Amino acid sequence: MRLRSLLFVPGDRPERFDKAAASGADALILDLEDAVAADAKPVARAAVAARLRGERGDVAMFVRVNPLDTAFCEADLAALHGLSPDAVVLPKAEGAASVRALAARLAASGIAAPILPIATETPAAIFQLGSYAGCGVPLAGLTWGAEDLPAAIGAATSREDDGRYTPPYELARSLTLFAAHAAGVAAIETVYPAFRDMAGLDGYARRAARDGFTAMMAIHPAQVPVINAAFTPTEAQVADARRIVAAFAAAPGAGALQLNGRMIDAPHLAQARRLLSRV
Repeated sequence: MRLRSLLFVPGDRPERFDKAAASGADALILDLEDAVAADAKPVARAAVAARLRGERGDVAMFVRVNPLDTAFCEADLAALHGLSPDAVVLPKAEGAASVRALAARLAASGIAAPILPIATETPAAIFQLGSYAGCGVPLAGLTWGAEDLPAAIGAATSREDDGRYTPPYELARSLTLFAAHAAGVAAIETVYPAFRDMAGLDGYARRAARDGFTAMMAIHPAQVPVINAAFTPTEAQVADARRIVAAFAAAPGAGALQLNGRMIDAPHLAQARRLLSRV
């Protein structure tokens, strides 16, 4: 599955599903959690289940359920019984134990889908980030959030006046990035809330791609083209990666080589191969 952009869509707004699917997003996250008020959740569950039963097209369909320890989650899984979304997004995830618990519930409900944990929304979750590696559960990636965690610890904000994250949330972001790569799954950057600020979004998304994230979540269809561009390797990057791979293929016993006046070695080769796998 090619995954650069994941667009949230409120589950109780089925009239938006087709427009979202036409946005160019690689995946839709049909939301049953925060975007849906409690009294609208039954309508949302019915709409999401109907969408999953219909023609999906080329866009992956993820579903964000409610947190594991809520009755809402039980009702979500009952509504999804026997269906196969492309992934189930788990909010308030707290490491391997939580994804194993959800996997067991999915199996009991006849739901075949990998899990995408939102892995930093509680204080306890931070200390479990390393446990996703080897958890024994198919994961669609690993992502984080910068809104629930400050609320959980009584912080005034997660951001500086200029929009940058304060140190605690930079730490959460970094740990999620490393945890995803340790688990061998997609590292997915969190949303950029200012959906009309395209210049800010572009800088944010390109910083994420630079740092090692491979995809990003979106909250508005207009954000999708900017995100896709940021996470699509450029022609120059692809050409350079191919030159590196070709250079090592021509000298299979070499540990380090010179290419265009610079030294390249095994980490450069691994990086080139990783980039080409995304093309």
